[in-house]
Amino acid sequence: MRSYDLAPLYRTTVGFDRMFDLLDGLSKSEGAGYPPYNIERVDDDRYQITVAVAGFAERDLEIELHENTLKVTGHRPETDEGRTFLHQGIAGRSFERRFQLADHVKIEGASLVNGLLNIELRREIPEAKKPRKIEINANGGKVEVLKASNAA
Repeated sequence: MRSYDLAPLYRTTVGFDRMFDLLDGLSKSEGAGYPPYNIERVDDDRYQITVAVAGFAERDLEIELHENTLKVTGHRPETDEGRTFLHQGIAGRSFERRFQLADHVKIEGASLVNGLLNIELRREIPEAKKPRKIEINANGGKVEVLKASNAA
């Protein structure tokens, strides 16, 4: 895998540290692809992450959000003592999977159905970040800033 040096960008930009850290983190290999997952865009502001967690019960799974990092972990006790597998194709090991969330993405809920962990996400942009309409005053007076909801 290629490695990119982001040092020149650090020298000429201010305030983009989080983005560069994210890019640097993405370049590092995450290891095996276990457990498999899907990321789906449901509509313009809603997303769903689906993680295949066959064999895990709700008590074995944990979902944690810290700043903009969503961490999904599964803990399986080793209970294979006394069992002899002729073939073991179903992975049952513990795991940790991390997802970087954009600003203003909130978790709405999670459900475990048929061995699939579904995590519902919604992007909620605060009023202060939404576009605003600027009214132009032709009389040369003060310019008023109107919220988009007040502008008709």
